[in-house]
Amino acid sequence: MKSQARGGGPAVVGGSSATRGETTGDEAGTISGHAHRLRRRLGRADLRAVPEARRELRELLRHWGKPGRSEIAELLTSELVTNALVHTDNDAVLTAVVEPGGLRVEVRDFVARRPELRGPESDADTHGRGMVLVQSLADAWGVRPHGVGKSVWFELGAEAA
Repeated sequence: MKSQARGGGPAVVGGSSATRGETTGDEAGTISGHAHRLRRRLGRADLRAVPEARRELRELLRHWGKPGRSEIAELLTSELVTNALVHTDNDAVLTAVVEPGGLRVEVRDFVARRPELRGPESDADTHGRGMVLVQSLADAWGVRPHGVGKSVWFELGAEAA
């Protein structure tokens, strides 16, 4: 099964490299004894990449975890991707790795500034909740500095906490 990856560059699912404009998928879609991967370059300020990343992650997680776990993973992934694209004004790279015991999602950007945990300014404000959601719903999360930029990551176990 092949689907289009738009605007974000090459994507890799299931460990196979994809050429520009293609996503490769694991036809069986099962999470067996080895890791399955999604890797996607996210273009500068291309917010179309957010729903596309969610769709690709949903496909990767099709047979993973207890009910509700993949939906949480999609939500948290969209928060990290949105933050990287909106707050850095630069490209980013999304990587998701599924292993039998859990999922790790990482979004690397090329700006050293760390994300802030803060609440919204008012009840009507839609900004400022992303990292609070990540902190609240992920089993583990953090920020890892790189020579240029950082990676913001989270982990979820396949079982509900």
